[in-house]
Amino acid sequence: MIDTDYEIGQDNHEGSVGPIGFDIHNPVFAISGVSIVAFVFYTLALPEQSGALFSWLFSSVTKNFDWFFISVGNIFVLFCLFLIITPLGKVRLGGSDATPDYTYLGWFSMLFAAGMGIGLMFYGVSEPLSHFSSSLGGTALGENGVRTDWAPLGAAAGDQAEATRLGMAATIYHWGLHPWAIYAVVGLALALFSYNKGLPLTIRSAFYPILGERVWGWPGHIIDILAVFATLFGLATSLGFGATQANAGLNELFGLPVGSTAQVLLITGITAIATVSVMRGLDGGVKILSELNMGLAFLLLAFVLLVGPTWTILANFVTSLLAYGEYLPALSNPFAREDVNFSQGWTSFYWAWWISWSPFVGMFIARVSRGRSVREFITCVLLIPSLVCVLWMSVFGGVAIQQVIQDGYTTAQDAELPRQLFAMLDQLPLAGITSAIGIVLVIVFFVTSSDSGSLVIDTITAGGKVDAPVPQRVFWCIFEGAVAMVLLLSIGGLQSLQSMVISTGLPFAIVLLFMCYAIYKGLRSERKNA
Repeated sequence: MIDTDYEIGQDNHEGSVGPIGFDIHNPVFAISGVSIVAFVFYTLALPEQSGALFSWLFSSVTKNFDWFFISVGNIFVLFCLFLIITPLGKVRLGGSDATPDYTYLGWFSMLFAAGMGIGLMFYGVSEPLSHFSSSLGGTALGENGVRTDWAPLGAAAGDQAEATRLGMAATIYHWGLHPWAIYAVVGLALALFSYNKGLPLTIRSAFYPILGERVWGWPGHIIDILAVFATLFGLATSLGFGATQANAGLNELFGLPVGSTAQVLLITGITAIATVSVMRGLDGGVKILSELNMGLAFLLLAFVLLVGPTWTILANFVTSLLAYGEYLPALSNPFAREDVNFSQGWTSFYWAWWISWSPFVGMFIARVSRGRSVREFITCVLLIPSLVCVLWMSVFGGVAIQQVIQDGYTTAQDAELPRQLFAMLDQLPLAGITSAIGIVLVIVFFVTSSDSGSLVIDTITAGGKVDAPVPQRVFWCIFEGAVAMVLLLSIGGLQSLQSMVISTGLPFAIVLLFMCYAIYKGLRSERKNA
């Protein structure tokens, strides 16, 4: 245990406004809350100006810092593998006598629902299909000699088999080891310094080995405020994607008009459901919804696998993993890339998105991972979810690609991103039922993400308290939905969401690099005292 005079909540302000109680950390809650409220009003009041600003942010950060995002992603993977194979992996989170709070089934269900649910639904068909199409089309050069195509690496012009392999390898790169390594780093840091060192469950606690007692002052305030911004904008991006996809699905089934008005109404309604879930707490809300959603997700996965070209999909699963291993060195190369649209528009955005989600997912994983050894924790968080993501992409993306190759069906390929899942399902039996299940999955993933994110942001802004008054969680839940709404209403729409993820992910990536060093120091002290 770290010897510190700091007590959880000592800087908090407690009180009530009428019947509404509060217990907030000052100044983390004040600065974060006021900034988010001001951002919402600015974006609503000046949509054209804010849209132009968001577009500039996205372009500037992806073009100038793509090498940085790709490099830090590699560092996180290597660091996690290092911890697995060294004696540091024997350290148990919560002490040598700690036992897990949840079964593996409950643990994995919450981890997936919070970690990548909406993303898997949104990109499960569209990303493999997009990389396949761009690879098959080959490369194209602009007037200045810079490539204008979106194909990964050197493409595979005219070669359907190789375009499939390259497209799946690029997809696995974005959904496999690298993003889960980012989550594992943050989750491990929070669990280690909270359960083993006795510090508050906030991002700043991980930096005690570096900052010492200064972590309770302004350096720590800044770290936690950055974590709140990164988490909120990362969640808002996912909620925006979920709203556009749910809108597309409801349009397919019931003719609901597609547009910002319908998407705002969807976000409003689903945020209201998430608010009810927030009020029920972790076990009464998130856990139940997560397990329900995972059951539905795997039911849909099994159905698509069985009614699709089953043996071709299973064979492609194996060949895709082999292709991933073959192309990984080139895909993860941060320098002298010719495929600038792919590395900047896809990889940089994804890494910033995962980094923005990392405080949220990492803290959520930490809260449900007490009792696991470091080796067990990283292996489960890093390797097993990666394989499940590969299976999901191989099934949904593989079916869509086979529809193009074998059947000449290009409706899904030509559809807008939010509609591609439903266009693919439309060619399979029971399309109405499976599309309805897809919509339910998107909505419940939306709810669990918003619910879990609210719990995490509230913990950070309550100075590490996990039992702060419920109205504070409701406040953050409402404003997550509000930020998603105003960004969708801005001129840039989805690009505005992506821009804010990129801009908040950049400074937080630097925070995560220092966090790796702090984890190493913390685990070494645990081994010495064991």
